[in-house]
Amino acid sequence: MRPRQRGGPGRALAALAAVLALTVTGLGWHSVDQLVSGIERIGNLGLGGGKSDGATDILMVGIDARTDAHGNPLTQDELAMLHAGDDGEGGLNTDTIILIRVPNNGRSAVAVSIPRDSYVDIPGLGKGKINSAYGITKSTLQQKLIDQGVSPAEADKRSTQAGRQALVKSVAGLTGITVDHYAEVGLLGFVLLTDTVGGVDVCLNNAVDEPLSGADFPAGKQKLDGAQALSFVRQRHDLPRGDIDRIVRQQVYMAQLVHQVLSAKVLASPGRLQELSDAVGRTVVLDDDWDVLSFLHQLQDLAGGEVKFETIPVKDLNGWTDNGESVVRVDPTAVHKYVTAAVGDDEDTKGDGGIEPSTVVADVYNASGTGGLAGQAAQALAAKGFRTGTVDNWIGGPVQSSRVLAASGGDPKARAVAQALGGLPVMAEPGLPEGSVRVVLAGDYSGPGSAKGSATFDFSGTATATPVPPAPPIDAGTNGPKCVN
Repeated sequence: MRPRQRGGPGRALAALAAVLALTVTGLGWHSVDQLVSGIERIGNLGLGGGKSDGATDILMVGIDARTDAHGNPLTQDELAMLHAGDDGEGGLNTDTIILIRVPNNGRSAVAVSIPRDSYVDIPGLGKGKINSAYGITKSTLQQKLIDQGVSPAEADKRSTQAGRQALVKSVAGLTGITVDHYAEVGLLGFVLLTDTVGGVDVCLNNAVDEPLSGADFPAGKQKLDGAQALSFVRQRHDLPRGDIDRIVRQQVYMAQLVHQVLSAKVLASPGRLQELSDAVGRTVVLDDDWDVLSFLHQLQDLAGGEVKFETIPVKDLNGWTDNGESVVRVDPTAVHKYVTAAVGDDEDTKGDGGIEPSTVVADVYNASGTGGLAGQAAQALAAKGFRTGTVDNWIGGPVQSSRVLAASGGDPKARAVAQALGGLPVMAEPGLPEGSVRVVLAGDYSGPGSAKGSATFDFSGTATATPVPPAPPIDAGTNGPKCVN
């Protein structure tokens, strides 16, 4: 059992997504320059800074800061509103880490979440949790500089820069993606920006009352203001998969926020424009090489359905280090492959008939009596570069043998999935849309992800203690909030 820790913030991307989406849809372009000019800028982070690969890759980071973007302490009223307490390290831990890819045409975006406890290589420090890369690097260098006689203010500035550089390198090492731009937002920004849009709709499968996060909500659909939303997306205790389910909370909330903003011009009033400007100026930090105005112009054709949120594959959610620290174990090779497929850059993994796995979305259903079989098979497909849609139990009646269903038996995408799962038969299913792929697993299934095919599938070919099936991608094109735990 993992030790109980106070839930970290895990809520910042929505704030940054709001900045991008709101400025595109709700503001006149004459107003954007004023808003952007108030943002704190930082330099020399070791970023790629280019679009030679056909896309802009943005590292979005949320920090549990007790100060604003300019280093000014938050007021006691603000701290009380945030339920920040006195624990934590004053913003040294980066509790939300998301890599976003936006193609140069600006018509789509993929956001890939990285669990904060992912155990990775940190430059200069060895192995550690990825959310500690910033803080430990900063504190180590800060003390060293002070010992050398550097002023506290200068030591803080230089060590903060080094912490950000360490995080950028750690993310690049884990994902294989060179970061072009860096965006950081504090805890207060989430609340202020959420309130600026008038709150966001969410939906819960079950009522929750979890005091550590302050989450106390009934089941069903409801609209949350900024402070409530903070509790909603920070909860991880009393959730079936802990931090992974917390990430799902973040993603469905962000998807609904983006959907609400892209479907209506919510910032028509000068008052709300001023609120947004104040919120962004106080809480957002960007790298100084980012031409934000040009980037926002790229996003003018962005539609909600083309904004998708995913999570890297996890090898063991309840891992432990030799010194007894609880961590999330990940396999960098599998993460590289998964991220490459998710962002659409897979050049070296072709399926049956030359099909690109990253272009295939397969629904996976469990028609057997083995619990979790669909999730394990979906995880196996994700490791091979395929993408999964619905992963659930089968309710379509008794199925005696495993199969892959498609509009026609010769569908190349279905055949690629069938091959990846050990050579399942492909059958035509009347009524299925062209290109749809549906996997139905019966008690005879012995391919990847089954107890017969491998003890418990992970991304390095060995058994693990607590594998985590990948969740289906979440997009911002829905007509209402997706219900979650």
